[in-house]
Amino acid sequence: MTEPGQDRRKPTQLSELTDVYGFLDQVRLHPGVWVRGGSLLHLESVLFGYQAALSVHGIDEDSDFSTGSQGPFADWLWTRLAMQFPSALGWAVEIERAAEQAGKPALEMFFELLDEFRASNNGAQLPSRPGRQASSGIGQPHATVSSPR
Repeated sequence: MTEPGQDRRKPTQLSELTDVYGFLDQVRLHPGVWVRGGSLLHLESVLFGYQAALSVHGIDEDSDFSTGSQGPFADWLWTRLAMQFPSALGWAVEIERAAEQAGKPALEMFFELLDEFRASNNGAQLPSRPGRQASSGIGQPHATVSSPR
C-alpha cells in the first residue's frame, strides 16, 4: 500500500493519534492488525466505533466518514465511481465491488481512493498533526483535537 521509494511511517501509539486520518495511517501500515480479512465492512465498523467513542467522550471532530451512504467521502465517492445515485449499501460495499471488478484488494483500492479524495481538497480534515483544528463542513463549531493525557 506504500509505493516503493515513499517515506514509510512508523507505527504510532494510539495515545499519540490526533484524528481519524492518523488512525487510518496506522491501518495502512498494518492492515492485518486492524481489519479482519481486508474487509472494508470491518473498517467501516471500526470507524463507526471511533465516531461513537468521540461522541461518548464529548470530543467534537468532524469526520469525512459516516456509515452507509452519507458523509463527505461517500458523497465524493458516488461521483468518482460514476454512480447516478448514492448507494444504500454504503461506501464500503461499493468500493469492495469496484475492487473485485478491477481485480485488486479492496483495502488497497480504499487507500488509493482516500488519497485521491484528500488530494482533491474534498476532505474536511488536514493531514494529521498535533494541535490542528478540525474543520467544520456541516456548521458545527471548530474544536481543537488533542491527544488524551
